Amino acid sequence: MNLLAAHTWQRSRNVRPCAKEYVSIIGRAYTFVPTPSRKGPRDMAEKNDQSKTATITNTNRWETRQLVIMALMAAICVLLSFIEIPILPAAPWLKYDPSFVPAMVTGCAYGAGPGVAVGLVSVILHIFMTGNFWGGVMNVLAVCAYVIPTALIYKKMHTWKGAVLGLVAGSICAIVISILANLVVTPIYAGIPVEGVIAMILPILIPFNVMKVVLNSVLTLAVYKAISNLITPKKDQVQGR
Repeated sequence: MNLLAAHTWQRSRNVRPCAKEYVSIIGRAYTFVPTPSRKGPRDMAEKNDQSKTATITNTNRWETRQLVIMALMAAICVLLSFIEIPILPAAPWLKYDPSFVPAMVTGCAYGAGPGVAVGLVSVILHIFMTGNFWGGVMNVLAVCAYVIPTALIYKKMHTWKGAVLGLVAGSICAIVISILANLVVTPIYAGIPVEGVIAMILPILIPFNVMKVVLNSVLTLAVYKAISNLITPKKDQVQGR
């Protein structure tokens, strides 16, 4: 073996252990690297289900948009309560106001509860503005008797026929409740004896209340038909009804 060959052999002998040690260190380092777990379709489906169940839902009974519309309807009710029109010549002191119409429109759009709430708020505000307590009591009874049957029937039969049947039922209830309330409240409020109120039922009270509910019903149908798609949520809208 010549000198050059011996030098090359010795150099390769000195380098080879260092290379082996380097490879072993690298191998040990790679053994400690955790491999990512692979999830199958079943695990991905479970993850999607968990993400769906973690969604936040709105637990409020009435939405913000609905509350704003109800407040607007109550304000319109208060304004309309000051528009008083005598409609029966035999009793010019009995005057009609269209303040029940916004409450009825609200009841048809959102249900009996919101409709009654709008009517009650408007009546209470009118009492504070005018001081007419007994008239307000009669209006509370009348608006509840008028709105609740109509809204409940229209909710079950969400059609034109259901609206008409609901208004007829609500009108009958409102007439009966108004006459009964007159028998109790009028003697206290106006000092008229009960016999005098009974004598006014056929010639005055029934014609006036019939005219009143007919006007309210016609206005309710016209107004609700015109603005129903604006105030009713899209998920509750019914095309052609």
